[in-house]
Amino acid sequence: MQMLAAGGLPVLTDELRPSDANNPRGYYEWEKIKQLPQDPACIAEAEGKAVKVISSLLMSLSGSHEYRVLFMTRPLEEVVASQAAMIVNLGTRGSSLPAQTMMAALRAHRNQVLAWLKTRQGIPVKELDYHGLLADPAAHAAEIASFFDLPLDTEAMAKQVDPALHRQRAPRAL
Repeated sequence: MQMLAAGGLPVLTDELRPSDANNPRGYYEWEKIKQLPQDPACIAEAEGKAVKVISSLLMSLSGSHEYRVLFMTRPLEEVVASQAAMIVNLGTRGSSLPAQTMMAALRAHRNQVLAWLKTRQGIPVKELDYHGLLADPAAHAAEIASFFDLPLDTEAMAKQVDPALHRQRAPRAL
């Protein structure tokens, strides 16, 4: 979301969730999007803007609007580790499921959502590899601008990528 905003794409955020140790540059969230399953019409407020939609809500997108979906993929080991660290940092309770069980559930969910998106006519999807983005932000910024078919400031977009914020890493294979 920070890349899109820096590139010149208007973003829809309410700034209700302040930055914190888990996400020091902010969350770029719009609380109302959580109502999408009960109120699919709320997406109309995002017309012409980028809005962060968690994967579990994507299947609630109605066919009455045009969308472009950037779908970030990251190794699930890192996702689970990141969520666990966030839970510890916030002093809250998380799932008691083993990490392997969580990863299997997340993998099944991701596959289900991506399969559903592929069946939807008129919803172009661009999958972005998290590690690829970290390794070459300029190339990915250009791909994003091309995907949106907009004259975004790709140099400003690439400058938003901060590898120092990549704190949860998947174990390396030997």
